[in-house]
Amino acid sequence: MGHPKKSKKRYEKPRRPWETTRIKEERELVETYGLKNKREIWKAASVTKKYRREIRAMLAEMAGMEPAEHTLQKKEAILAALRRRGILKVGEGASSGLEDVLALNVEDILERRLQTRVHKKGLSNSLKHARQLIVHGHIAVDGRRVTIPSYIVDVEEERKIGYYGQAPITVVEDKGEAEAVSE
Repeated sequence: MGHPKKSKKRYEKPRRPWETTRIKEERELVETYGLKNKREIWKAASVTKKYRREIRAMLAEMAGMEPAEHTLQKKEAILAALRRRGILKVGEGASSGLEDVLALNVEDILERRLQTRVHKKGLSNSLKHARQLIVHGHIAVDGRRVTIPSYIVDVEEERKIGYYGQAPITVVEDKGEAEAVSE
């Protein structure tokens, strides 16, 4: 068991810590998504790894013999959860969904983080600014204050992202957009 105040790690470190290609790719992801550190990439990689492992086990069971009822239910539950979170697209069939789960990558998870969604919605000037707004408690999802930048936003919740209370800042628009609006 472990100490109740200390939760277990939710990620796995890379097997080869000094691999230059991986380090460069991770640095680009950190800059692209405005992450605090590479541990957030490792957490997203662990999530995708977990889903892929479960789907591979299900495909192996389905290929060998008639799958059990609980396996089919588990498959549908995983696919429904991934579609609800926006990681898989909604219009796809169940058979193509399994291959899509196997094709998941870290960027699919990082795109659904609250930090990325706040910036894409235009509530912040940059990804780092979005992170600061979230941590300081200025962002709400469906009227609830959320202070976790790595919160995975559901598709239904995405349109309910806004400021908590009054807007703490006014977002600076590009000059080209501002001129186009005024004309």
